[in-house]
Amino acid sequence: MSSLLNLQADYVEDKASYEMFMESKNRARSMALIHERLYQSTDLREIDFGEYIRSLSMDLYQAYVSNPELINLDMDLEPVNVDINTAIPCGLIINELVTNALKHAFPQNRNGTVNIKFHSKDENLILEVIDDGIGFSPDIDFKNTDSLGLKLINVLTDQIDGEIDLKVDDGTEFRISFPKVKFNG
Repeated sequence: MSSLLNLQADYVEDKASYEMFMESKNRARSMALIHERLYQSTDLREIDFGEYIRSLSMDLYQAYVSNPELINLDMDLEPVNVDINTAIPCGLIINELVTNALKHAFPQNRNGTVNIKFHSKDENLILEVIDDGIGFSPDIDFKNTDSLGLKLINVLTDQIDGEIDLKVDDGTEFRISFPKVKFNG
């Protein structure tokens, strides 16, 4: 699917449409990476989600950051196994949050850092994507927007019975908490 989108994008002449194709390609890649991890796993129901986040985030970093001296990517990821039914929507959430941070937080060659954290706490899993960039626009209601990426984040967070918090002090911090689902079968 990614290859087909790449081929089609070669025929697109305007920048906005080209970026739309590339974002779709990255969404498809995030789902494919989950299946790739499953096939490599000894348990076809769960994957090491910390390692998945690391791989996906590095792929996105390489796709969106043209000068690695300007933007740092720091990760604090606990090796937690996540059920496939949670992994797919959560992978798409990560794709959107990290993509948004890398594309929008550091305009005009601004320096900064994107931090990605993932850990378990009690019966919940906590995902945080934090940047020290220009901050999230106060004019945007992230729960009610026309942005496809933000709509996806909200819908998929609901799908995994999660809660999402946004802080906009000295950058942007998205924190998503969701219950750890254990596969029974």
